[in-house]
Amino acid sequence: MSLARVANVVGLLQVFVSLSMFVAAGVAFVYGDGDALGILLAGAVTFFVGGFTYALTMFEGELTPREGFAIVTMAWTAAAAFGALPYLFTGALGSPIAAFFEAMSGFTTTGATIFAEIEVLPHGVLFWRSLTQWLGGMGIIVLVIAVLPYLGVGGMQLFKAEVPGPTPERLRPRITQTAKLLWLVYVGLTAAETVLYLLGGMSLFDAVNHSFTTLASGGFSTRDASIASFDSPYIHWVTIVFMYLAGVNFSLHFRAATGRPVYFRDHEWRFYTYIVVLAALAIAVVNLTSGSYSAVEPAVRHALFQATSITTTTGFVIADYELWVPGSQMVLFALFFVGGMAGSTGGGIKTMRLLLLVKQTAIELRKHLHPKAVLLIRVGDKTVKQEVLANVTGFVILYLLLCLAGAVVLGFLGMDPMTSIAASIATVGNVGPAFGDVGATDNYGWMSDPALVVLSFFMLVGRLEIYTVLLLFHPETWKARRSFH
Repeated sequence: MSLARVANVVGLLQVFVSLSMFVAAGVAFVYGDGDALGILLAGAVTFFVGGFTYALTMFEGELTPREGFAIVTMAWTAAAAFGALPYLFTGALGSPIAAFFEAMSGFTTTGATIFAEIEVLPHGVLFWRSLTQWLGGMGIIVLVIAVLPYLGVGGMQLFKAEVPGPTPERLRPRITQTAKLLWLVYVGLTAAETVLYLLGGMSLFDAVNHSFTTLASGGFSTRDASIASFDSPYIHWVTIVFMYLAGVNFSLHFRAATGRPVYFRDHEWRFYTYIVVLAALAIAVVNLTSGSYSAVEPAVRHALFQATSITTTTGFVIADYELWVPGSQMVLFALFFVGGMAGSTGGGIKTMRLLLLVKQTAIELRKHLHPKAVLLIRVGDKTVKQEVLANVTGFVILYLLLCLAGAVVLGFLGMDPMTSIAASIATVGNVGPAFGDVGATDNYGWMSDPALVVLSFFMLVGRLEIYTVLLLFHPETWKARRSFH
């Protein structure tokens, strides 16, 4: 592995991060809250460091898979490190670790926040929080893949490491075209949601910010009470629709946009939809029969909102679900592990993996009844290879072990068992709010610096789907060239 090549691409990516800071500084200038200079300075520092690194390490040739994986992890870490600067330079946060946590939560679209009071923050900082999630949603790296080929750098290795899900899918033969098409759909859906929010009475600032964080499955809000502060069933329903769409494989959206809708033929889409609908139905029925709600529409709306929000790992809240009856809370707790479809902006295990595990379990049961039968797992008309099943099984085991390890570490740091388990699961799955002291109406600002560092790492591992990050800890990854020459 050539560290020079890794540093080169990571430096280029930070140039793009700095440009997004300049956009946030422009918003800050418009609103005149006094945070523009701090954000502008953060952008200048990021641009200088990233540009200098890029210029110093220019190279020719193609990236190797090892370098691709390293670039993804290093770029995300660097984005969070530099993304913390606007919080520090504006005085919004005084602790570098807290600022790093907030930035990591943004770029990984987790939505866990340090801030107890959000509405007191200046507009530029609020916009920067939302923008980090929007960029992280589809992936800074996928965005820059559209540019790298023109610089003589191949992008397929980056795409394989970044796109969520077990089997990244090319919509076009060239990776550049794929990245551009995905971003075209992403921007289009963001614009559509913004318009619908404006029609519902949201201000332009709130509409843009919430569209950014909804399509990213992020969950950052400009309001202390999240979407609940907009006491409008219309806005709630619009948010439900776009959270659901954010959890769908974006290649399906692209096909629909080009006149070839194939949603109903996609087995994972049907599985994903069943999970959301059945979970919401179960919560609504339990809440109605228990007396938590007296009217059907609010019960259904709140149940569907929270089921969709947790399943897609968005993390928006319109009801304090910790006040619901235990049955409803347990349904939501189960949804923390699900996540969106492969190829969506959601986190979690992903519904494709869960679908394959369900099918594999069914096959194993049948094998006990018919030991000599040759039984294959199919998704649609495609047979799933054994190496894919092995990868899925290994991923789920690692995922659960990481959740357990995080809970144990947080327990050693003094947290109660419920909060430790919930915070670990919520950060590995990039959900954000959870239960206990990090519930629907709580935040992460009370945690110690060591706990914030641990959870920042778990957010990164969860966003990059475990293997991408853990490969960097494998000795063989570094056996190749280690120097900058």
